Amino acid sequence: MKRIVVAALAALAPAWALSQIVIGQTAGITGIVAAGVKETTDGAKLWIDSINAKGGVNGQKIELLSMDDKFDPKLAVANAKVLVEEKNVTALFLVRGTPHSEGMIPLLEQHGVPLIAPSTGAMSLHNPVRKHVFNVRATYQREAEKAVTHLQTMGVTRIAVIYADDSFGKDGLEGAQKGFQKAGFQPLAVIKADRLKPDFTAIIPEVTSKEAQAIVWIASGNAVADGVKALRAAKSAAQVVTLSNNASSGFVKSLGENARGVVVTQVFPYERSYAYGFIKEAMALAKQKNTELTPAMLEGYAAAKVLVEGLRRAGPNPNRAKLQAALENMRNFDIGGLEVSYAPDDHTGLDFADLSIIGQDGKFKR
Repeated sequence: MKRIVVAALAALAPAWALSQIVIGQTAGITGIVAAGVKETTDGAKLWIDSINAKGGVNGQKIELLSMDDKFDPKLAVANAKVLVEEKNVTALFLVRGTPHSEGMIPLLEQHGVPLIAPSTGAMSLHNPVRKHVFNVRATYQREAEKAVTHLQTMGVTRIAVIYADDSFGKDGLEGAQKGFQKAGFQPLAVIKADRLKPDFTAIIPEVTSKEAQAIVWIASGNAVADGVKALRAAKSAAQVVTLSNNASSGFVKSLGENARGVVVTQVFPYERSYAYGFIKEAMALAKQKNTELTPAMLEGYAAAKVLVEGLRRAGPNPNRAKLQAALENMRNFDIGGLEVSYAPDDHTGLDFADLSIIGQDGKFKR
């Protein structure tokens, strides 16, 4: 009788209560970044599910407990507080957004909780080094700088910058300015846009009146997609370049008939490249789930590789302090063609940046 009661209670318990290692995530599962969040999380689950299918890490399975913050920074911090203080997660993982991640820093420091692979390239999470933040992907500044220097090598010099009026947009703008300094010329225009409701009736005329050849657009996927639509409606053929926060098939879909030719910076190699072991591995796992690997999925997959390795090195029954120590001592960890290293004075992870262009078939081309 006792066994029956225990089994019944277990069946009623939430999934997170049954897991042996609980990892917390807060991200915009609904809202303007939902498509990208889903792809990044799906990519992470490719690796996590494959590890769990083999018995987990040191005999313990990983449960990813995700909460929806609707891409609201205040809700993200509130969710993180629940995950850390009530759900007692071992780490936070794949938190989406720059102000969202920045707002969690005091919570991480108070409870000694590692935040692994925040889905943002904010320089503020790299420099100064945040003790409990372990980045995996390159910075937005690196991406924006590369975007400008790439345009310059193509002979494009009449470049405008449109950026969201938040910490993410300002961060990307700083990287773009570095690119202009290297190229030896100034931007044609620098236009600040409301983060949630850009006023395209004011933005687009400023771009078209100055006959911009290209626009480096630093904003969320919906804002960029709506902006490109308005730009094309104004008969502008300016080349649009945006950052890897929009490297998802959901972004391509939101662009619709305007997708072809939009350039998106990438922080991982081409998702169909057999030259990298971790990409071949991810492609095989994606095929098993009848899905196609995307750049956003690849970011999540690489993040999960780092998470699992950190847990493995932390040993049986890992806690926050053990995982923190394991990550800080991770040197030259090969995820399958790219190496991730951390040290007490360096939590950057990877510094890979590249460019892709959306083709006629709606896929990213290198």
